[in-house]
Amino acid sequence: MGSQHNHTSGNLLNERRLFWACLLTAITMVAEAVGGVISGSLALLADAGHMLTDTAALALAWLSVRLARRPADWKRTYGFDRFQVLTAFTNGLLLFFISIAIFYEAVSRLFEPVEVMGGIMLVIATAGLIVNIITLTILRRGGEANLNVRAAALHVLSDLLGSVAAIVAAVVILWTGWMPIDPLLSMLITLLILRSAWLITKEAANILLEAAPPGLDVREVQKDLVSAIPEVESVHHVHAWSLTEDRRLMTLHVCVNQKSSPPEDIAAAIKARLRQHHSVVHATVEIEHGACSDAATPEESAKV
Repeated sequence: MGSQHNHTSGNLLNERRLFWACLLTAITMVAEAVGGVISGSLALLADAGHMLTDTAALALAWLSVRLARRPADWKRTYGFDRFQVLTAFTNGLLLFFISIAIFYEAVSRLFEPVEVMGGIMLVIATAGLIVNIITLTILRRGGEANLNVRAAALHVLSDLLGSVAAIVAAVVILWTGWMPIDPLLSMLITLLILRSAWLITKEAANILLEAAPPGLDVREVQKDLVSAIPEVESVHHVHAWSLTEDRRLMTLHVCVNQKSSPPEDIAAAIKARLRQHHSVVHATVEIEHGACSDAATPEESAKV
């Protein structure tokens, strides 16, 4: 009950964080679009377009948290938590496309510099930086967030870095009139965003592919259970995956000796060991005496 309560409370907190982040990003987007039209700054208009995609990404992240609160049903027995991972994966891919588009635009501007009104650009970019700092603080407040919130925070971080680049570029343009500084800084920041986007997308993809959770080696789990629980002779058919990045699941077959405790006691001991030493929140344990029922011979079982 305690872990379920904490999980629900965490989802409510993440939902509020994402709502305010989405709202602040949308307001900043409108301000940059208006400022770009008034100043004739293509840089501000391009950043407003970037923030439009980020607003959509934050709205999708907020929606996924709301859906994750829905209870499991007969059709989706695990519930809707995995939708947050799918959203994080989508947002990671979206960051790739945004970064490539910005990089391409930056290269184009190196060959065809765009005239920018540095004064208005500086004011709007500074206001955007302040809002982005507040938004990023909201998303990161209260400890480590889940993968979905971290992907959303990465979008906001990309906006923040874009604002910093715009401020530096505006100052350089005002002092020297050197226009190429804008695309050069954009290219540098794009490379930083690409690395973070890759890490988020990779982690989400591993969860969606039901790979073993990071740091969990099923071979070590097998050895640990045999050495820690006297009744256990061997462990096979081990499958480990994550529902979300903080909810590890496992199924396994356990062969026990003939003079062992009742099966339910052994299963309880195994589940306790998995929970305490391997952070597995839910495990399905099949107790066997002798040959495995899922294979012709014990040797074939050991290979699975």
